[in-house]
Amino acid sequence: MTHPNPQDKNNFLYPRSRYYGKFQPENLVFNANLQEFAQKITYISCLQTGGKLSSQEAYEQIRVLWKQLKHSKKELAIGLNKEV
Repeated sequence: MTHPNPQDKNNFLYPRSRYYGKFQPENLVFNANLQEFAQKITYISCLQTGGKLSSQEAYEQIRVLWKQLKHSKKELAIGLNKEV
């Protein structure tokens, strides 16, 4: 029997897709934030569906995550027309 690699477990639980957009550091950071947001939403919805979280608790957690993502987008100035 082989010993499990902790990195394999992390890759399974928190998969990351590569970024295909225009390379800019802020785009790369926002993409990582967006992927983390999506992963957390998946866990919250599964917990709610499985009866471990109430609908209200799930809503509140998702609302907090959404605000964090919006704040990240604003701080990184994603979507604003920048003069290059």
